[in-house]
Amino acid sequence: MTLGTRPLEGITVVALEHVIAAPFCTRQLADLGARIIKIERPGVGDPARQYDTRVRGQSSHFVWTNRSKESLSLDLKHDEAKVILARLLENADVLIQNLAPGAADRMGYSYEKLSATHPRLIVCDISGYGADGPYRDKKAYDLLIQSESGLLSVTGTEAEPAKAGCSIVDIAAGMYAYSNILAALIQRGRTGRGCRIDISMLEAMAEWMSFPLYYAYDGAAPPPRAGASHATIYPYGPFPAGDGRRVMLGLQNEREWATFCQKVVRMPQLETDPRFSSNPKRSAAREELRAIIVEVFSHLSAEDVVARLDEAQIGNARMNDMHEVWNHAQLAARGRWRDVDTPAGPVKAMLPPGMPESFSPRMDPIPAVGQHTDAILAELGYDADAITRLRAEKAI
Repeated sequence: MTLGTRPLEGITVVALEHVIAAPFCTRQLADLGARIIKIERPGVGDPARQYDTRVRGQSSHFVWTNRSKESLSLDLKHDEAKVILARLLENADVLIQNLAPGAADRMGYSYEKLSATHPRLIVCDISGYGADGPYRDKKAYDLLIQSESGLLSVTGTEAEPAKAGCSIVDIAAGMYAYSNILAALIQRGRTGRGCRIDISMLEAMAEWMSFPLYYAYDGAAPPPRAGASHATIYPYGPFPAGDGRRVMLGLQNEREWATFCQKVVRMPQLETDPRFSSNPKRSAAREELRAIIVEVFSHLSAEDVVARLDEAQIGNARMNDMHEVWNHAQLAARGRWRDVDTPAGPVKAMLPPGMPESFSPRMDPIPAVGQHTDAILAELGYDADAITRLRAEKAI
């Protein structure tokens, strides 16, 4: 099979980006073939480069979100920066930024200022709370928006809230930026004009609050924090087995409850026990029911429990740690891992989910800070002497 052209080849994105939300968006655009010119602070680069050293001396955050990009080191406060960015934008299709609130506007990179001279340009702004409203200028980090959006109120145990273990707000915002940029490119193909995309981290996460938000509709009581268990369906959550491991299981209906009683705990009398004869009753009596299930599972290994659940066709999963995910049999069987080059050598990376077979996703190296500066400036018409001067002035 001959692989075709990637769908975003020929699209250029200028990225005034840092940390997670915008870089995650642009990495996915790069997966589809877009050229991403990432603007980084000279010397130190994106702050996410310094978050940790877990990937062969490199940051786990940065490695995840920055493959297939070109790094241009540029001090945005230097006078020449405006000239360089103006030249870049002449041929750009998208400008994306998630700088501090109002910073891009103050530097002249708002859609309102750019659209007159760049009518085809798509400008995507990512911020904590959006371009207007009373929270517009508040600082926003992932954990803060987890709190502000209500996620912490429904995540954790009854005694203590807990944040999501990954940067879920940044991921949500990055995904909405990604999908809206794709839609804007389609629209521009029809109208010939770009547009502005205003992504709010709060709005992205509030949308993802899904059923808990509606569960508390019109003043109703919100779902309680239930740890790793489901707040309203039971049994649904983690249960210990006799070998010390945990198994996650979930029942969805009364038919599965009957099968669970007969084939998993092998106590058919539970099916009609008045304490457990409907999901609301099971949820209300979850401590009593949990004790019964734990007692049965205490005589079984996790593998035994999973085997019974599989035989009964009841949804279940092992509670894997990160090492087990790296070595997951299903991911290996489907060939989901590839090697991506970095300044410290190749590392494994997952193929983007859901890509069609008609083209191969772009999975090029992760750049060093400013690695492509000289080449990009030469492309813009700067000669060697001018580049040397800019470097001496610490503009690049």
